Amino acid sequence: MPDDLNWAIGGEAGDGIDSTGKIFAQALSRAGRHVFTSKDFASRIRGGYTASKIRTSVDRVESVVDRLDILIALTERTVHENEDELHEDSVVIYDGERSTMQDVEVPHGATALEVPLKRLAEDAGGAIMLNVVALGAACEVTNFPIENLDESLQKRFGDKGEAIVENNKQAARKGQEYVREEYDHEFPYDVETTDEDYVLLNGDEAIGMGAIAAGCRFYAGYPITPATDVMEYLTGRIDQFGGKVVQAEDELSAINMALGAARAGARSMTATSGPGIDLMTETFGLVATSETPLVICDVMRSGPSTGMPTKQEQGDLNMTLYGGHGEIPRFVVAPTTISECFWKTIEAFNLAEKYQTPVFLVSDLAMAVTEQTFSPDTFDMDEVEIDRGKVVDENDIDAWLDEKGRFQAHFPAADGVSPRAFPGTTDGAHMTTGLEHDELGRRTEDTEVRVEQVDKRNRKVETAKEQEEFDYREFGDPEADTLVISWGSNEGAMREGMEFLDQEGIDVRFISVPYIFPRPDLTEEVQAAETTIVVECNATGQFADVIEHDVLQRVERINKYTGVRFDADELAAEVKATIADATSTQEVQAE
Repeated sequence: MPDDLNWAIGGEAGDGIDSTGKIFAQALSRAGRHVFTSKDFASRIRGGYTASKIRTSVDRVESVVDRLDILIALTERTVHENEDELHEDSVVIYDGERSTMQDVEVPHGATALEVPLKRLAEDAGGAIMLNVVALGAACEVTNFPIENLDESLQKRFGDKGEAIVENNKQAARKGQEYVREEYDHEFPYDVETTDEDYVLLNGDEAIGMGAIAAGCRFYAGYPITPATDVMEYLTGRIDQFGGKVVQAEDELSAINMALGAARAGARSMTATSGPGIDLMTETFGLVATSETPLVICDVMRSGPSTGMPTKQEQGDLNMTLYGGHGEIPRFVVAPTTISECFWKTIEAFNLAEKYQTPVFLVSDLAMAVTEQTFSPDTFDMDEVEIDRGKVVDENDIDAWLDEKGRFQAHFPAADGVSPRAFPGTTDGAHMTTGLEHDELGRRTEDTEVRVEQVDKRNRKVETAKEQEEFDYREFGDPEADTLVISWGSNEGAMREGMEFLDQEGIDVRFISVPYIFPRPDLTEEVQAAETTIVVECNATGQFADVIEHDVLQRVERINKYTGVRFDADELAAEVKATIADATSTQEVQAE
């Protein structure tokens, strides 16, 4: 395992927990260290427990673990919430002068550092900087050069004026100096810095960046956790490329605006979460029937109904696969890493336009809010390819006109993909309706035309299966008796979990699936394994159901639906226990 450091700050919503975590994550990233963050926050503006956790190493990290080395506790509850992750070398930093923190008991022999955070912050210019004082204390405990923190503070507060920046730098140094002078203690941490250059971003930002790279020029959305950061990233940035972001009055308006922009020829997108997907479903059918290319991003969260808006879940798989009345051709793409959020967004736009079919781009809260470091060449813009599909212009439109010179926008082509003419194309005028229609887009209830158009739309997916590579990503021992399958954000936890399993002599083959529909056929892979386990964050095992349907064989299931993502060591333990249970059952059946 990498020589990592695990740091966290916890308190109440409104205490600046998230911004403090971002400041420290940026400082570590600028110091040439890999970073992987995790957030636990309540579904409210103020009050309720919230925390920001960072795992950092000079080696790549892809998950959180059940261990905390440094904990900044702004409330007594923070200590209780994290006591199971503390150990004898842990350091807990808290303000012992606050009346609410005077009875704090630090468990497991961890070191308690009472630092007067509020008083030191006031000395530096204001109590609001007490979190920055705590960061300075953490720099001293970990031997992390505080100059790296200075750069992050400059980025965070630079637009507020140089005086504010200097006050925060002074606050950080007061925390550092207090620990240095008041505690004669050798801490077991020494955070190494490197000259590496990393990009730090979360999944929503990667989707937004991918949309711009893909040529998206219109985005309509309505704020909803945890998809809002996609819109926030695009706002102000997409304008630089001639694009536009519109905040609609609701999700119904958002998808209809995006549909209109796509009909006008723009690469168009909307993003929402589960409740918004429910509202968008009727228009989703119109998108497919009118054969309009549109990308719809679903950043999943805990449901149903309002559920737990700030908690993790992968419960929308069935909705994206089967949602909508009637039979609707679609693509469902689910990135498995933050970097894949970028590349799969580009692919989603290409699929939408090549096959004139809506694409669900499915992410989840764990990826949306997690920040991770990447080498800049991970997002090499020279590698981006854009395919707009069967777009026709004045030079080749004649081949798609009927005997009366009318453009056949829904021509029943052999591959299911009709020609597409942007508004303003000479001889390309046509109509399209959500009613069943003929090749000219005129409504009809003719039985033969109905069958022809339904078959035509469905053929597009079959064509895509032949022309595209809907494959999986594979890790571990391809000859292992145990096969683990997952989708979405579980990949990182499982990959690092395999290192824990390897230490115990347990070999596994791990397949991570980024394509939900169409998806790779895993029949041979499942049949080759003695035990197959499907890992996902929902209660019923929705992807496991899909796998069993495909391969006609039962699989084992690891389902987590607490609202918290998998940790690497936790998932390794679950896999080990599932293997033992499956082996025991197989032995009993063999008797």
